[in-house]
Amino acid sequence: MAKYRQVHIEFWQDGFVLDLTPEEKYFYLYLMTNSKTSQCGIYELPKRIVETETGYNRETVDKLLQRFIDYGKIIYDGKTKEIMIVNWAKYNFIKSPKVIACIKKELDGIKNKDLVNEFINNCIALGYHIDGLTITSWEPPEIAQPEIGVEEEEQEYVEPFVIDEPVDVSPVPQENPFRFYEENGFGVIGSYITEKISSWCADLSDELVVLAMKRSTEQGKKTWRYVEAILTDWFDKGFKKTSEVEAYQLEFKEKQAQKQNKVTPYRRGSGRIEVVPEWLQKNPAVESNEPVNIKELENRKRKMDQMFQKINP
Repeated sequence: MAKYRQVHIEFWQDGFVLDLTPEEKYFYLYLMTNSKTSQCGIYELPKRIVETETGYNRETVDKLLQRFIDYGKIIYDGKTKEIMIVNWAKYNFIKSPKVIACIKKELDGIKNKDLVNEFINNCIALGYHIDGLTITSWEPPEIAQPEIGVEEEEQEYVEPFVIDEPVDVSPVPQENPFRFYEENGFGVIGSYITEKISSWCADLSDELVVLAMKRSTEQGKKTWRYVEAILTDWFDKGFKKTSEVEAYQLEFKEKQAQKQNKVTPYRRGSGRIEVVPEWLQKNPAVESNEPVNIKELENRKRKMDQMFQKINP
């Protein structure tokens, strides 16, 4: 299914847009049309993705985000990395049942419920109504406490298992992505690559960044651009752990093996399946070990000669 965003031609004549700098116009268009946008105008947009897709560095991204926050055009939650285009519902709301169902599903996945409340308030102010949506408070769930006076069930006593020798329970040391970059031939690490690696470690994890560099090394492509392409693909698929990546790659290999092992029947150029006649597969005379009748063979040969003479006189 194609996914696209529409920009009305009146966008360029809007009083707010006319006062923006060229850089701000480009960034505002990006916020409305980037690869992470949603039907409700609230979506997850890590700054790392903004850098990759716009070409801006982190300092410029922070500056532009803050500028549009001050303009009152967006709300950005640095903890959940979610952004809301404030006037999205005003210009993009569609009353189609399918679109409304899509909006409901997207709102259920929003982590910051304050953004959901803001969206619902905007819909109410604009006269839009979505059945089933209610304003909710974003508070941590209460932990159930045992009722006073209720006696706890008696538990069977289990003798503790004592280990004579001490066990090392210290955490397994993780590979350092910065050290891995330098020690495996990617080049000398500078401030630019350091910032890139730090951003991806924050968005995914140190383990996944190291794993992406390992995959790049195995392919013989020790460039940061190739590593970043792998990380972007994993981020789009929602991977957070190395186990998820390995499970996906194992499933992919199994599907490829099934395709290669699939046996297809021989076909002629016309596409029809070649059928082998039974008389070619089996020879009754050989299977039954019966003696060959010489006279019968001579009669058959004579009849065939007569047929050929009629065809070619």
